[in-house]
Amino acid sequence: MQKTIITVVGKDTVGIIAKVCTYLAGNQVNVLDISQTIVSGYFNMMMIADTSNSAKTIGEIGRELEQIGEEIGVVIRCQREEIFTKMHRI
Repeated sequence: MQKTIITVVGKDTVGIIAKVCTYLAGNQVNVLDISQTIVSGYFNMMMIADTSNSAKTIGEIGRELEQIGEEIGVVIRCQREEIFTKMHRI
């Protein structure tokens, strides 16, 4: 299993989750866990996904998700779980 952390942050609008999840499903990326909140009109989502069945690399997925984020007005980041964990370790 190749776990990837995907974060989405920006002003809340209709269809953010649908757009991201449609892309992931279309690229054989399985969402393992998801958390989302809306605070004062700002959307924040964190997903843990398994990218091991995708034909695309994490780099390709990350770049394409960034483009989707630009289209819908949010910032989307995609990182390997081990990099995310090391960056956020206390």
